[in-house]
Amino acid sequence: MNLVPRLLPFAAVAALVPVQLAFAQSPSKTTASPSPAAPAATTTSSPAAASASAGAAARTDLYHVSFQKAALGKAAEMMEDLKKQDPKAKMQGHRVVFRHQEGDAWDFFVVEHLGTSTTIEATREAPPMASRNLGDWHEDTIVNGPSWAEFTRAIGIGEGKKSEGDVYSVTVYRPAPGQREALEKFLSEEPASGDLTAGDVLMQHMEGGAWTFLSIAHYKSWQDYAKNKTNQAASAGKPDDGWNQLRSHISYHSDTLVDRVSP
Repeated sequence: MNLVPRLLPFAAVAALVPVQLAFAQSPSKTTASPSPAAPAATTTSSPAAASASAGAAARTDLYHVSFQKAALGKAAEMMEDLKKQDPKAKMQGHRVVFRHQEGDAWDFFVVEHLGTSTTIEATREAPPMASRNLGDWHEDTIVNGPSWAEFTRAIGIGEGKKSEGDVYSVTVYRPAPGQREALEKFLSEEPASGDLTAGDVLMQHMEGGAWTFLSIAHYKSWQDYAKNKTNQAASAGKPDDGWNQLRSHISYHSDTLVDRVSP
């Protein structure tokens, strides 16, 4: 699979959630945007679905997320290359690069804001060969999520803030059949008293990878992350413990700890 380290806009053509599609005059271009009028997660009227829909209503913007695996010996070069946003990207500066520390097999996680709509052209230029040769493989997904202001505030870079020592837990979830609304409700719950999570972003798959929800949990330090896990361990094994509750709703999930390398 060819690497595309500079993330270019992709279209959400057939989303798992209601999406408005409009074809531009050119037959080689399509435009997609999240539907502002419909619940993003479900159309059922169950209590769990109503709660999930309320949370989904805040997901007004589109993002391109990409998991990138560096070619052998090219991780340092790839990191610097990923920091360079495509000069043609419409949302300049709205790009965050995270680096793997513990967990999945990828090396970098890139989030780029696309605004409330995006287009893809069949005739777009390919990334330079030098950039493509830095990677082994990548996986891209279009998701919807909160506004850029809300996103940056949650991950600790709002108003130009640059924190040192921040750590993030990046998790993708695939609900078990019939458990999508219940999983979203569970993931949208307020943190328990004493929880040290500094911010949390919940995004939803629209087009791409084989998962439905993406969570980015922000901690101000490794010490806060470790203390949070220590506190959670006190209730481990109880029937109503979050560990057990989560496993009543999912068929798959993957957690990875990362730090932020840009901005």
